[in-house]
Amino acid sequence: MEYDYEVLTPETASSYVAGADWLAGVVDASTLKFAEVGDGNLNLVFVGSDAQGQGICVKQALPYLRLVGESWPLTPERATSEARAYEVAARHAPEFVPGFYGFDKGSYVLAMENLSDWEVWRTSLNNGEHLPGIEAQIGTYVARMSFHTSHFMVDAQEHKALVGEALNPQLCEITEQLVFTEPYIDHENNEFPAGLDDMVQQLRADQELRVAVDGLKHTFMTRAEALIHGDLHTGSVMVRGGADGPAAKAIDPEFCFYGPVAFDLGALFGNYLAARSRAVVLGRPEPFRSWVDGLIAGTWRAFESEMRRLWPERTQGGFSDAFLDTWLRHVWHDAVGFAGCKAIRRVVGLAKVSDLETLEAGDHLTASEATLKTAATWIKTRREISNPEAMLKAASQHL
Repeated sequence: MEYDYEVLTPETASSYVAGADWLAGVVDASTLKFAEVGDGNLNLVFVGSDAQGQGICVKQALPYLRLVGESWPLTPERATSEARAYEVAARHAPEFVPGFYGFDKGSYVLAMENLSDWEVWRTSLNNGEHLPGIEAQIGTYVARMSFHTSHFMVDAQEHKALVGEALNPQLCEITEQLVFTEPYIDHENNEFPAGLDDMVQQLRADQELRVAVDGLKHTFMTRAEALIHGDLHTGSVMVRGGADGPAAKAIDPEFCFYGPVAFDLGALFGNYLAARSRAVVLGRPEPFRSWVDGLIAGTWRAFESEMRRLWPERTQGGFSDAFLDTWLRHVWHDAVGFAGCKAIRRVVGLAKVSDLETLEAGDHLTASEATLKTAATWIKTRREISNPEAMLKAASQHL
């Protein structure tokens, strides 16, 4: 495949930084050394430090889906979307994202804070690390981004213009296919243990489930509420413990666009379910399991609390005080449904999660089956599930 820009390597990344005037002063480029650390599905990621220990992370978008290869072309314009998300977060939620140094549109390169001494939250959860408070920080992050980019704070005409500027059609289509379509049909991207064959066929034959998923897909495609992350899960959150308590930073927002606020919350909830399934089958210590059981509640209540704190600051639309309760209920029920969709795709579709995939065969099957059953229940009964405790109760019935 021919590129119209240079694809970086660990060897050329240093010279790239040295020649980038917009990165002058961030690090000493003459002593900078890089290593590639990208293990995601889309991009190249390099982290480097100079002789004084100053660090930088350089991320470059490839013109194809890295998970699949050059047979799946993908516009590198997603880097523009990611830069937009970081720029907005730097204004409204700076403590919950890496420091952002800038974006080179010609090479589709983003530069940001080096978080190599942090850990991916999914890895931390897999290892049974107890970091209470992380879930609340991420809920607060979602609330800040949602409120400040919504019709509550942005003039109606400006909001429509921003929606148009932030269109991200190729990556939205990936979500539409991988999350809402492919798991429910016979598709070459799907893969799951043979022991799940019967259950997967039951899911695909369940018309009530299919109609509910279709409705959630339509919501994802049509509700341009706020600038959302678009792929917010435990693998796109970096965490770190410390004397002041655990800290979290959201990364990798290349899927961002103006969409339904509930989708980011649901994506988190669905991944929390995989973490819970793992913790149960492995028999993790009770304090850890109790914390994981409460991740949904911790995230939702922090989100709701921050929205209520910010609500008096709204400047647009003339929305009444009473409307907030109605809006929050709507977001909650959709988040429950989106959670189920995200959990199902992680078991059946493309791009698995290590929470389940690294389990021994028997545990893998048990955890996967419980995840699917819970997810289907969440989707079909989302209007009846009134709070996080009800979500947990549904999960507990299956594992």
